[in-house]
Amino acid sequence: MRPSQTICLKANCDYNRSSYPASRTVNSMEQFLNRFVESLTGDKGYSDNTIAAYLNDLNQFVEYLRSHPNAPVSDPSECSPQVLRDFLADLQTRGYASSTVARKVAAVKSFFHFLAAQGVVTSDPTAGLESPRIEKRAPRVLSPDEVERLLIAPQQSIGPKALRDRALLELLCASGMRVTELVTLEVDDLDLDKGLVMCRGKQGRRRAIPIQNPSTLTALREYLLRSRPGLARDSEQRALFLNHRGEKLTRQGLWLIIKSHAEAAGISAEVTPHTLRHSFAKHLLSQGAELRQLQELLGHANLSTTLIYGQMDKDSE
Repeated sequence: MRPSQTICLKANCDYNRSSYPASRTVNSMEQFLNRFVESLTGDKGYSDNTIAAYLNDLNQFVEYLRSHPNAPVSDPSECSPQVLRDFLADLQTRGYASSTVARKVAAVKSFFHFLAAQGVVTSDPTAGLESPRIEKRAPRVLSPDEVERLLIAPQQSIGPKALRDRALLELLCASGMRVTELVTLEVDDLDLDKGLVMCRGKQGRRRAIPIQNPSTLTALREYLLRSRPGLARDSEQRALFLNHRGEKLTRQGLWLIIKSHAEAAGISAEVTPHTLRHSFAKHLLSQGAELRQLQELLGHANLSTTLIYGQMDKDSE
């Protein structure tokens, strides 16, 4: 079976293959696509669902090249910005929602970023390709200074709860976890030596979140050694974050902790767990992360949910 057949069997392509001239081939393009998929599996460790989503969108791009006589199909370096703009226009004329078009464009951009990094193309033809705007109110994010003030706020107090609060705030800001994901963490979900947190997301999906910030790892170690033993009243309790009764911290309890320290830090606007999640996403994108990488870290089932952060990053430029 040819590589091109292997790829297209993994995802549903939206173009009718029977209409393509038999003489036209895309072997070179599909070979590079296979290499790109290998990089997602090996270098980036993306999940099967994320890779399948990439394949579906990129297969559609390859099939577009196949079905249009004026489109280059044998060599990615022949793909001009005009070809990419034509592909974008074709998606829009087919009536796809703006979020769907933006997701497909993001996949093609990632593919050509990979090709540029590999030296396959000398310039990225997607560099000036604009995704359609997704009309949705961008969430508020904290500035780096506000984040720093929030993380310092628990140090105004002493005792087990102060160490706990510093640890959970550090973890929220370094991981972008949802409130439910944080309060359901167990001690065994932490592997601080490897810098990993195993998180239980929506619908029971589990994902590994890398924690590379030294201050976050230090705060978690101090909490486990100096704070949690004093809070725990039952040796069988496995919840990571505990309240003053030694029970698992509740969602409401976490909200109150964040609100209290935000006020102590002099942050006038309301700060919620989701504010910290939005801030994590915004700051990661500003450092050059790709949307698919952000999707994995945030645990979004669909890239369309993540795209609002990409729009938010553009609006702040």
